[in-house]
Amino acid sequence: MMSFPIRRWGLFLCLIVGLFTVACTNTQPSTDEAITADSVEEAATAGATETAAALPEGLPSLQGKATIEMKINGGRVVIEVDGDAAPVTAGNFVDLVERGVYDGLVFHRVIKSPDPFVAQGGDPQSADSSVPPQALGTGSFIDPETQQPRLIPLEIQPADADEPLYSQTFESAGVSSAPALPHRRGAVAMARSQLPDSASSQFYIALADLPFLDGSYAVFGYVVEGMDVVDGIEQGDVIESATVIEGADNLRQPE
Repeated sequence: MMSFPIRRWGLFLCLIVGLFTVACTNTQPSTDEAITADSVEEAATAGATETAAALPEGLPSLQGKATIEMKINGGRVVIEVDGDAAPVTAGNFVDLVERGVYDGLVFHRVIKSPDPFVAQGGDPQSADSSVPPQALGTGSFIDPETQQPRLIPLEIQPADADEPLYSQTFESAGVSSAPALPHRRGAVAMARSQLPDSASSQFYIALADLPFLDGSYAVFGYVVEGMDVVDGIEQGDVIESATVIEGADNLRQPE
């Protein structure tokens, strides 16, 4: 576990409040509006009134586990994604891997100082070298069938529940238990804007235990091999390839 000296809380509050699209000191700049704790809670509550507390329709889902292999800097990173605790979030990720969406994309935000935080990538805009670096972190996967961004709901399952909670943070829903998939080192989770149902293709890997993110952002799997490769990621490094090596038959497409 990391310890955060009081003098560093200001910076880490900026990192948390800006997850993951807002400029903070010594971090990747962005054009998105800053997120406040109040706006996150208000947006989550508003989203909860619009989304049914059931498995969302019209999105891929993963029924069980799947294993993803990423090649980064010539190294191998293996991720086990958990469709039992996060069926929609994991299903979206596996579907995007199978579509080849992540091949050639950049890790546009890597924060290691003053303490290890996250390596974030998956913005489809990063495949285009003409897109300025300051715009990265704002892109979503555009569904070729609808020509609209595919957005998925915030999906976090409490450890003491049988089903995930949708479109709400634990705080806004009054949930006091831990999540079934916590933010421990190697956790893979979805980045989003201030709106709870705004995740699309961008993901991050936790470079340390980050319990203060539990209940606010959706973890859907863990790095099970190659964490040394993840530790070596620098801003601008490329995902050379991403492949489903096991569990592809657990992916269910919407009817």
